Amino acid sequence: MRRIKHPQSERGLDFYATPDVAVHALLRAAKLPHGIWEPHCAVGGIVEPLLDAGHAVVATDIVHRGYPFQSGVGDFLRYRSCPPGVEGIVMNPPYEAAAIHVWHALQLCPFVVALLPLTFLEAGNTKTRAGRARIMCLDRGHLAKVLVFIERLPLMHRDGWGGPRSTSTKSYAWFIFDGDHQGDAVVRRISWKGAQ
Repeated sequence: MRRIKHPQSERGLDFYATPDVAVHALLRAAKLPHGIWEPHCAVGGIVEPLLDAGHAVVATDIVHRGYPFQSGVGDFLRYRSCPPGVEGIVMNPPYEAAAIHVWHALQLCPFVVALLPLTFLEAGNTKTRAGRARIMCLDRGHLAKVLVFIERLPLMHRDGWGGPRSTSTKSYAWFIFDGDHQGDAVVRRISWKGAQ
């Protein structure tokens, strides 16, 4: 099988819907604050399980995709503060700019949770904005936990994808950043199938 990376012009806003099983696994493995902002809410893949668990969630996105609980439209990178009542940010950021989105979130809120490929732990450089952001997130962003999925998550297909469906080849993890955390991050394996 040959892997093909589609150009950014085809990927658009990099919307890949979050499987709800990933959020249920996060809820079993971590204590989240009550007031949460999901700035990339799309169609509610993260928001719905959080609401079902009793959290107050502010749902925004760069466009409106018809999700009825979305409360605002705006580019997350242009926000200068969190909405009222927000104590944490939980998100599945666009992967091409994930480090920039996570670093921006950390400037707005001390508690940030992001669903990212495990390779987010790699590299970083001082030559590019994304490289600098990754260094800041991982080395100065108070990374507290990395909750690594034991099994591959159900594949997140690009919005509007009409091609063949396949299984995921990437390893994902929830990265939890906490402004109160000091020291090394804890790495823990979790299961979206319920076996922990």
